[in-house]
Amino acid sequence: MKKTIPNNPATASRLEELPNIGPAMAADLRRIGINHPGQLAGKNAFVLYNRLCTISGKKHDPCVIDVFLSAIHYMESGDALPWWKFTPARKARQQAD
Repeated sequence: MKKTIPNNPATASRLEELPNIGPAMAADLRRIGINHPGQLAGKNAFVLYNRLCTISGKKHDPCVIDVFLSAIHYMESGDALPWWKFTPARKARQQAD
């Protein structure tokens, strides 16, 4: 069954409604204090990733950053893109740091 993504991000009430966010990723977001889609707007995906790694006590796959970037992008723009569209920007930022 294909997931329905709201046309307007402001109408999203559950993390699982967001593009690229399934049950496991929603659980990770809740673990770091993000309980509602609206909380993602204005967040820094790299900070969220570092918080997740710290709280879980393990280093997660860097693609998690891409998923966070995609969810933040959707909440800020309404543009639902696949997570892998954010990989080049993430890699460029990581090389610059």
